[in-house]
Amino acid sequence: MEVFNVRRFILVLTAAFAFVAVDARPAAAATNCVSECGGSTPTPAPSYSSSPTPTYSPSPSPSPYPSSSPSPYPSSSPSPTPTPTGADSSGNSIGGLANQRFNQMITNRVLGTVLLGVNEQVNCSNCISAFGSAGSFSAGIHGRKELTNNLSLLAGIAYTQYSEGGYNITSAPIGAFALRYDFTDWGSSRPFFDIGTILTPWEKARYTRSYNTSLGPVSVTSSTNVSNYAVYGRAGWISRVSPRDEVAASIEVWQLWQRVSGYTDSAVAFNPLDASIATGTDRTNLVKIGGQWTHLYGSNIEANINGGWVQSFASHSGIVATVTGDGTVVPTMGNQGWFEYGGRLGFRVQKGWIVDLFANGTLGPQPVGNTIHGGVGLRINY
Repeated sequence: MEVFNVRRFILVLTAAFAFVAVDARPAAAATNCVSECGGSTPTPAPSYSSSPTPTYSPSPSPSPYPSSSPSPYPSSSPSPTPTPTGADSSGNSIGGLANQRFNQMITNRVLGTVLLGVNEQVNCSNCISAFGSAGSFSAGIHGRKELTNNLSLLAGIAYTQYSEGGYNITSAPIGAFALRYDFTDWGSSRPFFDIGTILTPWEKARYTRSYNTSLGPVSVTSSTNVSNYAVYGRAGWISRVSPRDEVAASIEVWQLWQRVSGYTDSAVAFNPLDASIATGTDRTNLVKIGGQWTHLYGSNIEANINGGWVQSFASHSGIVATVTGDGTVVPTMGNQGWFEYGGRLGFRVQKGWIVDLFANGTLGPQPVGNTIHGGVGLRINY
């Protein structure tokens, strides 16, 4: 019985081992197939859900390193700079320069007439006067000398500085002289005649040109050299109505020239419509009808008032400007009319020595406008 059991155990064990060996061969074959196809592990069967979940692709992040070759096309175009408008205003500013230059001619003449005794009586003894004035700064000397009983020389020289309506004049010496013929042998009421000139051969001028653009206002001040010349003739009638009073009426004809050297706008931060002004000569002709009265109060106070209407004609502006946006601009200068006035109050401090207070100016529309120039002088009669 024990032998049988041992044999039986051995047979059972052998049969079990054979079953296990046969069952393991397919698994080994499957393993070898997966290894030969390149996979290391078997791929599990996919599973599907009943409702698919959407997926989103993230935006690519920029590379921290620039590409080796830049793109030939810019990623965005720069904003263009706006072009300012205002050509009309810039062109009109040249007319403003013409007005300034016309005013300059008239002011130079008014200051020059002080040297020709505009505030003094027509007939008086030899005298010399040193003076200074404000409003327009002026300092100089003038006087008269009898050459004969009928002929007198009037002359003077001064240094002036003045400004008006956008322009400024510095370092301007003015000289003037005239001859006066007075028919003294005709009695207390008689005619007289003057012929003379006013010369300003060199002066420094600054002119300001202003205009508006769409980007804001522009103001440009430029410097140049100027010279002024004037000639005149005067015919009048004088009357000694009493030992203390002299009255006179006259008509004057003037011709004025003003030579202005060429220049371009000075450099400023913003001047898109710049201008270049060529060398040119301004001209005008004047007719003045006026009168004056001189009176002696007591024995020590002497007063004079004078005035007259002035009319310009055949005026011409010498400006030829080249302006960006406008091309060539040539302003016109119309005829002007205005009133000129003057006066003097003299105090005789001692025999032959007189302290004078005087004033001269204009009243009228632009470009001449309303001006006044006043001063003080010391006059010596001899």
